Amino acid sequence: MAEEGNSIRAIVAAFAANLGIAVSKFVAFLFTGSSALLAEAVHSVADTANQLLLLLGGRRAKRAASPLHPFGYQRFRYFYGFLVTLVIFLVGGVFALFEGWQKLHAPEPVESPVWAFAVLGVSIVLESFSLRTAVHEAQPERRGLPWLRFIRTTRSPELPVVLAEDFGALTGLFFATVGITLAVVTGDGRWDAVGTIAIGVLLVIISITLSTRMRSLLIGESADQETLRRIEAAIEAEPLVQRMIHLRTMHLGPDQLLIAAKVAFAADETVAHVTDAINRVEARIRDDLDDECFVFLEPDVWDQRLHETQERPPGSAKKP
Repeated sequence: MAEEGNSIRAIVAAFAANLGIAVSKFVAFLFTGSSALLAEAVHSVADTANQLLLLLGGRRAKRAASPLHPFGYQRFRYFYGFLVTLVIFLVGGVFALFEGWQKLHAPEPVESPVWAFAVLGVSIVLESFSLRTAVHEAQPERRGLPWLRFIRTTRSPELPVVLAEDFGALTGLFFATVGITLAVVTGDGRWDAVGTIAIGVLLVIISITLSTRMRSLLIGESADQETLRRIEAAIEAEPLVQRMIHLRTMHLGPDQLLIAAKVAFAADETVAHVTDAINRVEARIRDDLDDECFVFLEPDVWDQRLHETQERPPGSAKKP
C-alpha cells in the first residue's frame, strides 16, 4: 500500500539520522560535559528506539488473521505507536527534566564548546534531512490539510510520530544551542541547565499530544466524513434500498475499515432479491474505497412509528 510505503521510508530515514546523531552527541558530551548535549543524546537514543518500535509494529501488523483475531493484527501499529509516546515521555522528557534540575543546582562550565557547536551543526543538518523526508512522504496523505490538523486526524500512526519527533528534535537542538551559547558567553553553567529543562518540557508536551492521538486510535475511530458520504452513496445507489437506518464504522487499522449498517427494504421483497441487493452494495462499497473493508449489512423494514422517536446517529442520511 502506498501509505504504508511512505511511512516506512520516513521511519528508515529518521532511524538513520537519529542513530548518527546519538553517537555524535555522546562524543560531544564526553568532551564538553554539557547537560543539554547529554539530554539531546538520550533524546536521540529514544528516537532511534522509537523507529525500531514503529517498524516492529508494522511487521507484526502484517500477520494473517487467526480464529482468535479474525480481523487481523493491524492494531499492532496503534499499540506500538502508543508505546513510542511513552518512550518519548519517560526516556526523553523525564530524563531531560531530571538532568536539567540537577545541573541547575550544581552548574558546571561547558568545556571544549567547539565540539558542542560542531555536533549541534551536524545534528541540525541530519534532523533537517529526516524532517524533509517525513514531510515529503506525508504530502500525498495530507491532501492540503494544515499540518497540525493532519497529525490530529490521520489514521496512520507512523507519520505523525516521525513528524512530531523530527520537529521536536530540531526545536530541542535550538534550545541546546541557545543554552550552550549563553553558558559559554556568560560563564554561567545554569544556562546550559535551562536549555536542558526546555528540552524536557518540549518532549513532555510532544508525548502528551501524541499519546492522546494514539489512545483515540487504539479505542477505535470512525471513518472520516468523506468516506462516510461515499459509503452512504454506495448504499443508497441500490434501487431496492428504501433508506439507510443507521451506519457504524470503525478503523481496525490505518488501511482496514469495519462497516456495519442497518438498511431498510420493502416488506414484500423476497429473500433472494434482498440477498442479491446486499451483495451488490457490498461490492460497490469495496470498489469505491481504498481501504480493506469488512462490510456487514443488516436488512430491515422501516417502521416510522418505531424510529421517529429515535435520534438519528451521525453519518446516516435519509434516502430521498
